[in-house]
Amino acid sequence: MAKSYVKFETPADVQAKVLEIIEGAKNSGSVRKGTNETTKAIERGDAKLVVIAEDVDPEEIVMHLPSLCEEKKIAFVYIAEKTALGKVAGLTVGTAAVAVTKAGSAEAALKEVLAKTGALVAEKAEKTSEPVKVKKKPAAKKAVAKKEKPVEEPKAVEASAEAAGK
Repeated sequence: MAKSYVKFETPADVQAKVLEIIEGAKNSGSVRKGTNETTKAIERGDAKLVVIAEDVDPEEIVMHLPSLCEEKKIAFVYIAEKTALGKVAGLTVGTAAVAVTKAGSAEAALKEVLAKTGALVAEKAEKTSEPVKVKKKPAAKKAVAKKEKPVEEPKAVEASAEAAGK
């Protein structure tokens, strides 16, 4: 079952190519491992490709990454298992996300995957880009200001104040 943060399905051949890119970038380039480091790389504009695992639990850990990537115009793909993602990134445990910041020897493969992911994202956008009808809200009614009557002090208080002053 697809998680709520998975916006499109990444084909198996692209997933295999992405894993090769991560391994090549790990050896000769630069890779950011983990959700926090990936988020920082995206926000700074350093990431060239973001890879997100599909089997992350709880989903909220990586839910912000796809929208952040779209906002910063950074390509992102999904990998089926976080254990495989962690292994190619050089970790002994799984990782929810990886950002490739410098591809190193995998630059040619990265460009190829970026072209494919651009097509995947464009295809997804075509499916979801239906005209949205916006209902206009009626104009708010202006409040009519009421005239306030001047407040008069009670005469009994004035009389007692005069009597106390004598």
